[in-house]
Amino acid sequence: MAINLELPRKLQAVVEKGHQGAAEMLRPISRKYDLAEHAYPVELDTLANLFEGISSAKTISFAGAEAFRDDANGSGKDATVNGANMSALLNALEISWGDVALLLSVPRQGLGNAAISSVATPEQLERLGKDVWAAMAITEPGFGSDSAAVSTTAVLDGDEYVINGEKIFVTAGSRATHIVVWATLDKTLGRAAIKSFIVPREHPGVTVERLERKLGIKASDTAVIRFENVRIPKDNLLGDPEIHVEKGFAGVMETFDNTRPIVAAMAVGIARAALEDLRAILTDAGVEISYDKPAHAQSAAAAEFLRMEADWEAGYLLTVRSAWQADNNIPNSKEASMGKAKAARVASDITLKAVEMAGTTGYSEQTLLEKWARDSKILDIFEGTQQIQQLVVARRLLGLTSAELK
Repeated sequence: MAINLELPRKLQAVVEKGHQGAAEMLRPISRKYDLAEHAYPVELDTLANLFEGISSAKTISFAGAEAFRDDANGSGKDATVNGANMSALLNALEISWGDVALLLSVPRQGLGNAAISSVATPEQLERLGKDVWAAMAITEPGFGSDSAAVSTTAVLDGDEYVINGEKIFVTAGSRATHIVVWATLDKTLGRAAIKSFIVPREHPGVTVERLERKLGIKASDTAVIRFENVRIPKDNLLGDPEIHVEKGFAGVMETFDNTRPIVAAMAVGIARAALEDLRAILTDAGVEISYDKPAHAQSAAAAEFLRMEADWEAGYLLTVRSAWQADNNIPNSKEASMGKAKAARVASDITLKAVEMAGTTGYSEQTLLEKWARDSKILDIFEGTQQIQQLVVARRLLGLTSAELK
């Protein structure tokens, strides 16, 4: 499959605008909100307005509810090579170069928005409008990566669904205006009965129990949310309300085909930030990094840097490929998991190695290296752990179902 890796001018603008916002607005406040966990970064309101203004011009797509639709460019035609998905991915990459936790905190750019765009009907998108900021609530106290183990229930009562259950580790759970909740319509029907629902956060029966204190991404709020007899209109079930047993879990899992490339892009962005800072530190220390000599003919530090840079390039290309496929209506489930697995692992490796190679400078708060090392780990966990991604890839390669390969 041939892929044109040269970015068109439209996407060059995405990169430039995203990088400018990251450099001028996020980097300067990155440490401030890392130290002030749970404090809302008010500066992000300006960034959100900037995103909204650019998106309204129909030239750039960000990770909002409409970013991943085939006609996200407003043309009414299907997206072509390097379209809306690629635009949202590149923006996430550049903003994460600035601060991944702040990206997760930008209003109306939540992972739940991508989930909405994956399964919502055109009527639902029109009804929800552009002011929705959606968190995504999947994980429960009884399970982590096994999304099929959802025990939160949604029972139809007249024209309403009644939702009961508890969700943990909900990113932006206390700040978002809405929550995309995964719940089962009928536990006896297994995975096929799991659907996603859009629930306003400030709704009777919805309670934010607490905010988690975390290793990294401290600027992003992570909430535990309880749903107790929450009644929502039946039209708030996103997508097809019918239970298709023959389709199994595939329908709701399509959400991840959109969100995993975005998380991979976050990993690519934070890893590039660490590589750039490490190169500057090594250069100041007199370490020469040459592309004209083989690694074994250079210093150990230079050889290690070249290894990490090559790994980063592989993660970047896999990530870009998954977005390219989505923009060209090519199934990308395998590639989305490949990109997420590779990029997330590379980000964790690079950021930790950068701390090590920078010595006391890397371990202290003198630079952002130690922060990036803490922030990067979550990217290898949420939206499916490294092990889950490898399992998905194996199933796709071998043509096996989740029941056949566990």
